[in-house]
Amino acid sequence: MAKLWAMDRFAALADPTRRSIVEMLGERPLSAGEVGAAFSASAPAISQHLKVLREAGLVTVEVRGQQRIYRLDPAGLEAFDAWLSKVRRFWGHHLDILEQELAKPEQGEGDTR
Repeated sequence: MAKLWAMDRFAALADPTRRSIVEMLGERPLSAGEVGAAFSASAPAISQHLKVLREAGLVTVEVRGQQRIYRLDPAGLEAFDAWLSKVRRFWGHHLDILEQELAKPEQGEGDTR
């Protein structure tokens, strides 16, 4: 299930508008109207982007009367970061092995025949 969540997050962030929204929310919580004002897209389109981010666990929403205030969800970001750390460790380990292999002298090196 953890892999599915990570992929949902990647899919959510595949869209440049959603990445921009996440960057905006990284500065401070914003109402849906404030988010929408930054884009030329329609209000329903922005609402859909926010829904995708919410369902992927990247943002939360707080209802304040008629306003919806969006903020980054630390739990979603931590899970995303944990997945990235796992991938970094995997590749770091394998690249270390490759580096060691490449540093070994080639067979026949030093042969004076």
